[in-house]
Amino acid sequence: MIGNRITHRRADGVRIPGTWRPAFLCNGGRYYFTDLFIYADGLIDCWGLVTIDEFEEKVRRGRVATTLPEGAEASVHELGGWTFGDPYTTLTPELLVAEVRDTIDELNGRPDTTGRCLAAVDVFLADRTEENRAAARAAYLAIPETRRHYALGDMDRKDWPLQVLLAGPGGEMAGLPGRRVTEAAYDDALAYFEERARWAAEAPSRVPADGPATPHSPAVKLHHSYPCERQDDPGTVGLRNDYPAAITVDGATYPSVAHAYWALSAADPGARAAIAAADTLHAARTLAGDTPRRADWEHLRTAVMTALLRAKYTQHPDLAEILLGTDDATLIYDEAGSPFWGDNAGRGRNWTGRLLELVRSELHARRAGIG
Repeated sequence: MIGNRITHRRADGVRIPGTWRPAFLCNGGRYYFTDLFIYADGLIDCWGLVTIDEFEEKVRRGRVATTLPEGAEASVHELGGWTFGDPYTTLTPELLVAEVRDTIDELNGRPDTTGRCLAAVDVFLADRTEENRAAARAAYLAIPETRRHYALGDMDRKDWPLQVLLAGPGGEMAGLPGRRVTEAAYDDALAYFEERARWAAEAPSRVPADGPATPHSPAVKLHHSYPCERQDDPGTVGLRNDYPAAITVDGATYPSVAHAYWALSAADPGARAAIAAADTLHAARTLAGDTPRRADWEHLRTAVMTALLRAKYTQHPDLAEILLGTDDATLIYDEAGSPFWGDNAGRGRNWTGRLLELVRSELHARRAGIG
């Protein structure tokens, strides 16, 4: 199961998604605790990229270890080493290879052995013949044994209802030899799957209590621009920090948010006035760059920018309407030379875009009478 272990590698400029899992690699009789990296294109990095067939061969030869000999030396690179004493492992070569094959299917969005089992169960529930039950049972047994408990995604009942359903009344459960299924247990399993089907049918229309996790509006990119004067209908250009929309903050007036930001970054009050009076943003930025900056500026800048953006959209209702018109879209802000404030083709932190989304939310709240 991939979980949160997400990584990638690049091949011919293409991003290949992947994941990793711990493993012991054996080299020269010594066992090294490391990570196997598994990628969607079917390659596995175990001290070198190999295909799934080559990986299986390494497992069967013991280069990727599934048994740990008593007294063998082991180590973690640059951390330490030890000697195995009374080692124990649940893996077999077949299990490890099957788990890796499942992981490759998961990375590609294909049904893995669990997905194929659940599809076979659906076929059986729709047409409860013994032939369909046998097919579903075979699909269940094809799931790597280490993953069967999690087939239903139910951490309370595990795969118990699945085993009961596939054994049938009077049948022997796959994981418990000699354990026979009673009629009552079978009826309970049928009820479980009926409830599960009902929940699955309702899932598309079920909205999380806190609303959707992702925006429903397409992202808006605020491209770098050089607006020189106000426009009657600036569109999203009006959301740029260098757009000429004067703001007054703490009794001082600035030609734009950007002028105010650079002025307030200066340690010298006299320099702040000169920066605020600069004819262009380029001149304001140059003056700020030539002036000593406040020593604590990196701790203040996001709070200062938030205050400046609030001032802009409070003092300019027409621009606030443009910001509100972006609905719940992700705002992607380009800022040449600033990977902190700009997204910059995915290489920046996009703090301006994030703070604009915050101010937009506050405007929505104010309009709704909240806060």
